[in-house]
Amino acid sequence: MTFTMFTTPWCGYCHRLKSQLDREGIAFSIVDIEQEPEAALTVEQANGGNQTVPTLLFSDGSTLTNPSVAQVKEKLAAIA
Repeated sequence: MTFTMFTTPWCGYCHRLKSQLDREGIAFSIVDIEQEPEAALTVEQANGGNQTVPTLLFSDGSTLTNPSVAQVKEKLAAIA
């Protein structure tokens, strides 16, 4: 996987981004921060203490919060 999406079951932005990424054939893993509280710390560190989702963590250690599919594609191209 090139990135992990931190999400919650009730996040509309997360559902939309997941379906867009699936349509584009972009593979990723999902972590529900409500099921894995330690993952919420990763999200908080990336977002100034806030549990903002979707937060994407890339293989190079960088993050994007609530990105568009175009932003995800740009990031993947940059780290490829």
